[in-house]
Amino acid sequence: MKLPCAIGYVRVSTEEQARSALGLDAQKRAIRMAAEQRGWDLVDIVADAGLSGSRKDRPGLQSALTRMRRKEAEFLVVAKLDRLSRSIRDGADMIDQANRQGWALVDLGSGVDMSTPAGEMVAGVLLSAAQYERRLIGVRTKEGLASAKARGVSLGKPTSYPDELLTRIHRMHGQGLSLRKIAEVLTEDGVTTAKGGRWHASSVLSVLNSERMTALAAA
Repeated sequence: MKLPCAIGYVRVSTEEQARSALGLDAQKRAIRMAAEQRGWDLVDIVADAGLSGSRKDRPGLQSALTRMRRKEAEFLVVAKLDRLSRSIRDGADMIDQANRQGWALVDLGSGVDMSTPAGEMVAGVLLSAAQYERRLIGVRTKEGLASAKARGVSLGKPTSYPDELLTRIHRMHGQGLSLRKIAEVLTEDGVTTAKGGRWHASSVLSVLNSERMTALAAA
């Protein structure tokens, strides 16, 4: 007897998360466990590392959707719905696509069957919450920048580092660690600069004086 087939999809948003692989590994474990418990043949797990859920053009996602359209599996499985999308419109389009093409989208986080009208409604609520959270972060960042400028804070150059790393550097600096010590800790932990090099006191100072760091500190 042929087992129903499933394809998993996992995603993390930042480069730091992609390098650590912790978020991806946790999602993969949840999908493998679900496949074993439910008797699915897990064909593959497709990943997008370091890409925002607001983007619909993610290569991993597009590959997974193409394979679903080709009937390579009956289920597209995500550990949590916001891994698939943080946009109400895009998420609704994918649910509609699944229904039209005859495959099912499975969100392990909610346990909702999205092939039913009730499941679609719950998915819409979850997607609304994910989109609200994404927009709220953007609003807080803008408000933080505006507040800093109003207080006469001189904002430095933008930085491409993820918020998690900025928060870590800000916390270490607040604990009294010197710029050189922060650089040593980051280097020892295998964290590289935006250009892939070693950290120095000057590169730490540049991050501390960046616009995004100022916004995070002011928020």
